[in-house]
Amino acid sequence: MFTGLVTEVGTIESITLGADSAILVISAPDTVTGVSLGDSIAVSGVCLTATAMSKHSFTADVMVQTLSLTSLGSYKEGDQVNLELAATLSHRMGGHMVQGHVDGVAHVSSIIDGEKWQEFTVGLPESLMKYVVAQGSICIEGVSLTVGQINDERNEVTVWLIPATLEKTNLSTKKIGDPLNIEVDVLAKYVERLLEKR
Repeated sequence: MFTGLVTEVGTIESITLGADSAILVISAPDTVTGVSLGDSIAVSGVCLTATAMSKHSFTADVMVQTLSLTSLGSYKEGDQVNLELAATLSHRMGGHMVQGHVDGVAHVSSIIDGEKWQEFTVGLPESLMKYVVAQGSICIEGVSLTVGQINDERNEVTVWLIPATLEKTNLSTKKIGDPLNIEVDVLAKYVERLLEKR
């Protein structure tokens, strides 16, 4: 489990594609100091397992299906990714409950710079809109954010990014049309399931 509070922005050193999997090597000098082999790491919101480590980087195996169903498939060498180690029982729960299980890929619809913030609007798959509520939580590229506005007609969600978020995550590098990993609040999905089976 994760909190959606990014601890480091890493850089993809290499991507090696196989027949049914891929190998990512990610430069992350701060992150690897707290990693052991087999640990879970959220990479732009996707839960991956560290399969090898060096002094400054870690390696993760990714199934081709994961690449096709998440924004990881659009990344290339040199791109930046948001990183977070799995939460521990002694860790402050500053964001919200994030599993690292991507529900879908959204796209950047608009970016409007303000004096002290950035208005960031994303277009979600219509199937995910029912899980989003104003002032609720949403995970975008592994970043826990508060939903500011919802436009159901356009299937869009707007969040406001403060300078600290722009400085400490890869969201500052995103452009209109870029793909984004989205994880909705798992509690909403549990409620839906309970009501369906009631």
